[in-house]
Amino acid sequence: MEVSQTIETEEDMLTCLRIKLFSPQQDARAPYRSLPVGERKRLAADDPLRLGRDAQACTFTLADPRVSRKQLAFHAYRTPRSPDLLFTVQNLSQKGRMSVSGLALAYLERADLPDKALIRFGEYEMLVVREPGEAKASFEVAFEVLPVAPSMETGMGAPNVTAVMDSGSCFCELRSHGPLESDETLMCHY
Repeated sequence: MEVSQTIETEEDMLTCLRIKLFSPQQDARAPYRSLPVGERKRLAADDPLRLGRDAQACTFTLADPRVSRKQLAFHAYRTPRSPDLLFTVQNLSQKGRMSVSGLALAYLERADLPDKALIRFGEYEMLVVREPGEAKASFEVAFEVLPVAPSMETGMGAPNVTAVMDSGSCFCELRSHGPLESDETLMCHY
C-alpha cells in the first residue's frame, strides 16, 4: 500500500503568526537585520517567542538600543473548547509601555491576541495576524517589514496617539523615543 505524497499532515497545517513591523527609523538603523525577514521559522508551541535586543534571552532580536533587552513575548495556548492554537502577548519591558489594539499593558501584563492586532512599543508598530492551522506542538512565524505604519494603512489609529474609550474617558498613550521609567499614560477627559 502506497502513501500519497499530497496528503496534508500536521506539519503542513501549522498556525502562522505573521508579524509585520514598522519603525520610522528603519531605513537609517536597519533594526531588522537579525530577523528572518521573508522566511517562515518553525517554533515549538511550549516555548514563548521572545522579541527584544538581547540575543541570548530572546528568540528574535531587534538591533536598536532603544528596544528593551526583553521587549515582549508571545505565548501559545489552547482551550478545551477550541482546537485552534491561540496566543497571548506579554510586555516584558520594565521601563516601556506597550499597547495591544489600544489596550495599554504594563510590565508583565498579558493580553489575549486577537486574529489581527496592532501592537505598539516605543516608535515601533507591529501588525500581527494569526493564520489558523491544525498543528498543536508547533507553529510558524513570518516577519515582514512595512514601508508605512500599519496604523495608517489599516485605519487602526493615528501613528502617535492611541485612544481607548472607557466609560466616557479617553486614555491617550503617547509614544516615547525609548523605554522610560516614568508613566507614559496621560488621562484626557472629554
